Amino acid sequence: MSFEIVTLPCLADNYAFLLHENDTGTTALFDAPEEAPILRALAERGWSLDQVFLTHHHYDHVDGLAGILAEHSAEVIGNAQDADRLPPLHRKVTEGDMVPIGSGAARVMDVSGHTFGHLAFHVEAANAVFTADSLMALGCGRLFEGPADQMWASLQKLMALPPETLVCSGHEYTLANGRFAMTIEPGNPDLVARIDSVKAARAKGEPTVPSTLGQELATNPFLRGHVEEVQKSVGMTGQDAGAVFAKVRQAKDNF
Repeated sequence: MSFEIVTLPCLADNYAFLLHENDTGTTALFDAPEEAPILRALAERGWSLDQVFLTHHHYDHVDGLAGILAEHSAEVIGNAQDADRLPPLHRKVTEGDMVPIGSGAARVMDVSGHTFGHLAFHVEAANAVFTADSLMALGCGRLFEGPADQMWASLQKLMALPPETLVCSGHEYTLANGRFAMTIEPGNPDLVARIDSVKAARAKGEPTVPSTLGQELATNPFLRGHVEEVQKSVGMTGQDAGAVFAKVRQAKDNF
C-alpha cells in the first residue's frame, strides 16, 4: 500500500489532512475547517473525495464540510456518542472500530479531554495518527470539557503507538507551545534543537506538522511527567506522571 499525506493550512492556524492511497485512488479527509483550500488541493491533484473523518464538533474542524459535500459525495464519519453536536453522519463509530480506507483502515481511538467524544484515527498502513486537538506538536489541547485525568488517559493511548508514527495534529501552535515548553524543561537538548528547527520552518512559511511521536515523547512537556526536571519545574518532584501532567496543563493555561 502506498499512502500520501497532504497537510492543508486552513483558516488562521488550522490544519486539515488528505490521505490518498495510490493503489486504489481512495482519498480521505481528516477534519474540514474551511472548504476552499481543501477543494483546491483535491482539484489540483485530480482526486475525488471518498471519506471525511471528523475528530470533534468545534466549528474550526467542521465548518467547511457543507461546501465540500456540495462538490464531492463523500461518506462522513464521526463519533456516535457525539452525533448530536456533529454535522449529519453517514457512519457513526466508537472506540476500536476499524473503518476501511482503500485497502487500509483507520482505527478509531477515543481521546476525550479537549472535548467529550474527541476522536483520533490511527492509520497503521500510512504510519499516521490524526489527532486534531488531543496530542499536538509540543502540546495538547486545552481541557474545555474533560478533566485532566481523562486527557492523560487519552494521551497514554497515543503514547503507546510506535515512535515513528506521524502525528497529524490540528493547529500551527508549535512555536508558542515551544516557548512554554522551554519554561518547563530548559535543560532538554532535544527540545532546544527542535525549537530551532521550528523557527527555521516558520521563517520559510512551512508547516511544523506532522511531527513524529518519537519527537513528542522526547520534547513535549505534556508527555514527560516522569522526567525529574519537568516534575521540579511544577513543584511535583517524585509525583505520579498523571498528576504532573495536570500541573503542567494548569501552568500552560496561565502562561
